[in-house]
Amino acid sequence: MRAEIDPVRMDPQEVYRLLTAVVVPRPIAWVSTRSRAGVDNLAPHSFFTVSCADPPMVQFTSIAVKDSLRNVRETGEFVVNFATEDMFEQINATATDFPGDTSEFEAVAVTAENSATVAPFRVAESPVSLECELVHELGLGDSFVVIGQVRHIAVREEMFETDERGNSLPDVRRLRPLARLGRNEWAGIGEIRTITRIRHQDWPGHYAGREGTR
Repeated sequence: MRAEIDPVRMDPQEVYRLLTAVVVPRPIAWVSTRSRAGVDNLAPHSFFTVSCADPPMVQFTSIAVKDSLRNVRETGEFVVNFATEDMFEQINATATDFPGDTSEFEAVAVTAENSATVAPFRVAESPVSLECELVHELGLGDSFVVIGQVRHIAVREEMFETDERGNSLPDVRRLRPLARLGRNEWAGIGEIRTITRIRHQDWPGHYAGREGTR
């Protein structure tokens, strides 16, 4: 038995709570921006993902017009800072509705670090920062999808691990990402499972199936 739900008949806030309770876990874009007046802003956005790999692009969604979106519109730049488990309280604190002339870096005591290619600061405590330039903004209902091209990637060297094939990539156990769930719930990475994709030619029963058609 399922509960059959028509979102059209629901209050938008109820739909929001339901969607964010079932679309989980969600990675967090800890977005730093700077206003045209020079005020630095830092805020978490859990509607976040990779948009494209070639060229590299990422996107986050601003529900309504908030400081992050205003600043991106003014300057065309932002930084996505990796959200880690050990910065859980600071990340949550930067979601506070501070006045527009307040810098969350100072209010929450997060260390600002100069970026390499854009004006907004990076979060020094974050192990990865993606410096981005705005390429597109898409309005969808009450929200705005911000897509930025990644101009520079800064990763702490101690996050890298070399695998058996000689590939050096950041290791998720070292990164310890923080994820957003529903309600006021957050989570770490939990159990990690490893599995490779199956090629069609190796699919169980593939050759037997071909022989059966002869």
